[in-house]
Amino acid sequence: MATLATAKMRPVFPATPLLRNELLSDRFGADIYLKREDLSPVRSYKLRGAFNAMRKVIPDQDVFVCASAGNHAQGVAFMCRHFGVRGVIFMPVTTPEQKVLKTRMFGGEAVEIQLVGDYFDASLRAAQAFCASEGAHFLSPFDDEDVIEGQASVAVEIEQQLGRVPDHIILPVGGGGLSAGTYSYFGNECAYTFVEPSGAKSLAAALDEGTPVDVSPVNTFVDGASVAQIGTRTFERLKTINRADVIDLEEDRICQTIIEMLNVEGIVLEPAGAMALEALGDVADQIKGKTVVCIASGGNFDFERLPEVKERAQRYAGLKKYFILRLPQRPGALRDFLDALGPHDNITRFEYMKKSARNFGSVLIGIETDAAENFPAMFARIDAAGFTYTDITNDETLAQFVI
Repeated sequence: MATLATAKMRPVFPATPLLRNELLSDRFGADIYLKREDLSPVRSYKLRGAFNAMRKVIPDQDVFVCASAGNHAQGVAFMCRHFGVRGVIFMPVTTPEQKVLKTRMFGGEAVEIQLVGDYFDASLRAAQAFCASEGAHFLSPFDDEDVIEGQASVAVEIEQQLGRVPDHIILPVGGGGLSAGTYSYFGNECAYTFVEPSGAKSLAAALDEGTPVDVSPVNTFVDGASVAQIGTRTFERLKTINRADVIDLEEDRICQTIIEMLNVEGIVLEPAGAMALEALGDVADQIKGKTVVCIASGGNFDFERLPEVKERAQRYAGLKKYFILRLPQRPGALRDFLDALGPHDNITRFEYMKKSARNFGSVLIGIETDAAENFPAMFARIDAAGFTYTDITNDETLAQFVI
């Protein structure tokens, strides 16, 4: 059925490219291909599931509803415009304006956007209430058999473009639509690595418990894959996979691939779209000499996030640190501190307030360097100079307020 669904898509949009990546192939000693879902008309694979679910109920249904602040909304909007049906898309009030505008652009006059609530749960409740009162058709982002079948078209195209089933597939997991579709199509014909963000390990939790469980609260940085509970239908297809094939990546680590792909390859990936590529390092020993496909699931990246992504990447790589320095309130104290810095230690943040009734003041300092090994030497010099400090680089509670 996935093959038929793929064929039905071809008049609507072309297959996304499957491209061999020289940089990654050379680095890992394998033939590594990227399935470029970031090059779909809506820069993600989500329009596939939306198309397949909608085509099966049209013309009996002509009003479609979804709740989403991201790629699913854009996929639904694109397909509503294509089919000439009405779409009502519920988004949180806090959705970035860029995402609202893109959804409206893809849907045109076919879609109506309703901003409801501060969080997704409120938008979802409003969408479901609307469906109940208006008799509209709710389009799930992943937990729907027709959506899963539509996402399986990614796997169909990989086999058609490669001419065979790859040896190993690496793909991101959120609610499970893409992974369930891919696994259902290829079965045990290849090896898999399913990648989740560390702040939303819903598939791992479901496998551990034998049933979908809520892992709230989740870290929403990897917004395309930060799902609190994997779908019931998607897990039914994934429940037999090997638990060892499911890995998770720290959010800051994923930022390294976003930056490298942008700077070196000119490829724009969102955090979820970069996960499969970053995971190559975790399976390096397994893939040598193999043909590997990484699914780059999306490229809807808001460039206003770039400074944060760069910051996170540097912190993870050990190239940037933040600390609070206890600075004596005396003439020359600052000069003494600066003398402890090395030629490659660059101050990127310095906030100091003199306390007139105290002998010491607190300074928030950010230091950037070109090699992680420079920091131990720098801290040794600061220690030798007699300064007291606290490294807060990895203190998430403090970081969200002061960094």
